Amino acid sequence: MPPIKENVIIYANPDHCLSCHSCELACAVAHSGGHDMIEAIAANLPLHARNKVVSVDGTAMPMQCRQCEDAPCTFACPTGACRQADGQVQIVEQHCIGCKLCVMVCPFGAITVRSETVVEQGACTNRGVAKKCDLCVDWRASTGKTAPACVEACPTKAIRMVDLDAYRIALREARAREIAKSHRHMRVQF
Repeated sequence: MPPIKENVIIYANPDHCLSCHSCELACAVAHSGGHDMIEAIAANLPLHARNKVVSVDGTAMPMQCRQCEDAPCTFACPTGACRQADGQVQIVEQHCIGCKLCVMVCPFGAITVRSETVVEQGACTNRGVAKKCDLCVDWRASTGKTAPACVEACPTKAIRMVDLDAYRIALREARAREIAKSHRHMRVQF
C-alpha cells in the first residue's frame, strides 16, 4: 500500500455519533494482531483502542490523534520516537522509552503509554510504549481496506478519513454560499 497522502486526518462529526463505541472496538481489534474480534478474543490477544469516544454535555465525540502539522509530541520526544513521516505523526516503538512526555503535551489526549512485556536474551521485562492512532497503516495493508478500521466500523459514518485540502475547499465553498445567500437578502445599496 502506498504511503498515506499528506494532510489526511480522521474527521469525526459529533452530530452523527451514536456513542456506540464501534470505532473503539474496531481499532482495538485492528491493532491486536488478529484479523477479527473472535480470533483476537480466542487467542487472548490484548485489545486496546487507540481512539476513545468521549461524552461531554450530552454530545459524543470520537477522539484520536489529529496528525498535527506542528505536533507537540514530536518536539517533546527525547529519543525521536515520535516523528512526522509519510504525512502522519508516527511512533517508532523500538525507540520509545515510555517517558510519557508525548502524553503530557498532546492537546487532544490522544496518546497513551501501555506496558508491554519484552523478552530479550531469555529475560522478561516490562516497558512502557507510547500508542496513538496510526491511521491503521498495517491493518489496511493486510486487509486491502482503504480507510482505517474506525471509519470502516462506524454505522452512521460519523467518522471519515478526510483530505484536509479537499476539506478546506469544501469549507470555503460552504461559507461562500452562506455569505452569498445572506447578501441576496440584504437590500443595502452602496
